[in-house]
Formats: sequence, C-alpha cells, structure tokens
Amino acid sequence: MKKNNADNQIPNSRFPEYHMPVLLNECIEGLHIKPEGVYVDCTFGGGGHSNAILKKLNELGRLVVFDQDEDAKQNLSGVQAGLPADHRITFVPQNFRYLQRFLRLHKAAKVDGILADLGVSSHQFDEADRGFSIRFDAALDMRMDQRQTITAADIIKNFTEAQLHKLFEQYGEVSNSKTLAKTIVTQRVLAPIRTINEFKSAVEPIVKGNPNKYFAQVFQALRIEVNDELGALKELLEQSVAVLNPGGRMAVITFHSLEDRIVKNFFRDGTFNDTAIDDVYGHRFENPLKVITKKPITASEKEREQNNRSRSAKLRIAELK
Repeated sequence: MKKNNADNQIPNSRFPEYHMPVLLNECIEGLHIKPEGVYVDCTFGGGGHSNAILKKLNELGRLVVFDQDEDAKQNLSGVQAGLPADHRITFVPQNFRYLQRFLRLHKAAKVDGILADLGVSSHQFDEADRGFSIRFDAALDMRMDQRQTITAADIIKNFTEAQLHKLFEQYGEVSNSKTLAKTIVTQRVLAPIRTINEFKSAVEPIVKGNPNKYFAQVFQALRIEVNDELGALKELLEQSVAVLNPGGRMAVITFHSLEDRIVKNFFRDGTFNDTAIDDVYGHRFENPLKVITKKPITASEKEREQNNRSRSAKLRIAELK
C-alpha cells in the first residue's frame, strides 16, 4: 500500500529552530483546506505553515511556496529522517508581489487558498550579519532578498532630511522623527554610518524612552523601506482576488498596525481605489471578498508564553465570493 505523502514533513524543514510558525492551528482551520486543493504559502521561511498545509492535502493536492530569502530555500534541500522530497511542492524564490506571474508560470493560475505570514522570521533576526536586529553589530543591511542592491546603510547615507523624517514618522511611528532625521543628516557628514553600532552611537543623544523599543521602531521603518514591504503587501492583496477560486480563502498574519490596517481595509472594501464606488456606466463596485474574521484572531496566552513573536500577531481571513 502506497504511503500518503501527507504524513510526511517537508524535507529538511528546520522549524522551530529556523522559525516557529505563529497562529498555526488558527491558520489551518481558517483556510478550510480541501485535500485535493491548490494552496500558496507566500512566506515559506522554515516551512512550519507549509508542513501543516501538506498534512491536509492528498496526492492530488498541491502547494506553491514563495520566499525571496535564499536561506529559506535551504529548508527544501537535503533529506530529513530518510524522507523523499515531496512532489506536491513548488518552490518560487521570489517576492510574493509577483504571485500571479509565477502561479501562471507554474501552471497554477487558480488556487483554493493563500497564506501570508508577514514580517521578519526568527532566523533573520538571529542572523547577525543580516542587520535586522539591534542585538548585534553588523552592516546596516536589512535586505530580505540579497539580490537587491539598496541597503539600510544606503538609505541612511542618501535620503534627504525630509525623506528620513517621513520614513521614520510613517513606517516607525517614531515620536521624535523630525529630530532623528536632522541628527542623522548632521552626523553622517562627520563620519560614515554603515553599521548598527555606528548608527546607535550617532543618534544616542536623542533617543527617547526605552532604547530597545525606540530602536525597534526605527529599524522597523528602515526595514519596511528597504524591502518595500507595504507596497508588496498591497500588490499581493490585489492579485489574490484574481487567483483565488470562488470559496477560496486568504489568511494574512500581520505584526504591526501599518500592515494590519492595509489588510483590514482591503478585506472590507475589496480594493484600494477610493473612487471605485460607481464606474462611468453607473455600475456599483461590489466587494468580491467576504470577511471571515470580523475581528483579528490573536495568539492564546499559552502561545504567547511559548513564542514571544506571537504577542503582536494578528490573523485576518477573507473568502472570495
């Protein structure tokens, strides 16, 4: 009797060492997975969510996974506990903003569910040389896709004072963003700001409140800008409507208010266009999505204790009508 691959784990998946999946059971339940369906994990990471989806699929099911981080691809290579590679998985080493293009390329133009776990993985935070964490001294990098050329150091070096002010105010909600921007522009003339410690030293005199919280907000703003995270999220949401089958669901986990607001508004309205109420022919725009989660799902107290990253996580789910 042939063993069903649904009982297997993803080859060489390293979660939770690589990244502990957040709101795992809630995501799987919310997706209403069909055994023979086609699903997308937009943020493969350590493969935790993907592994759970695969366990719900039969031999006819399929999973397409996206991840622009080269480190994540390593979680598909090799063999774990003697298990063969799972033929149901297609790995796409690209940003999920290209969802529709690569689904067509891999002959999966229509899917039954989409999952996106946004933000930075535990692995990325723990890898000092990636420059995501204030815990280490490293180059101010913050690129999720190492093929990109623009780093956080480039932004610190080249953005104008006005651009920096807007960046820290909008993406980091930094209370003294104007002062921070002015300080950076002043200090970068005196000495290059290329590393985390150089940056922290340059702005130390104007840090407000808890330094760890302050720098977390500042680094969030830089990371969002480097990776165009909010732009990519909007493109993903817009394309989701085109690729989902009727009754298909999209589950998105966010970790800060900027992302959550974008997801909430799109699920509610089905568009980012303010003028989409009536077209020139008098047709009223109808939201193609049905909101499944009126309020976001948050982690249980038990999960919060086990995984600190889950404390800020919010899960929203919508279904294509």
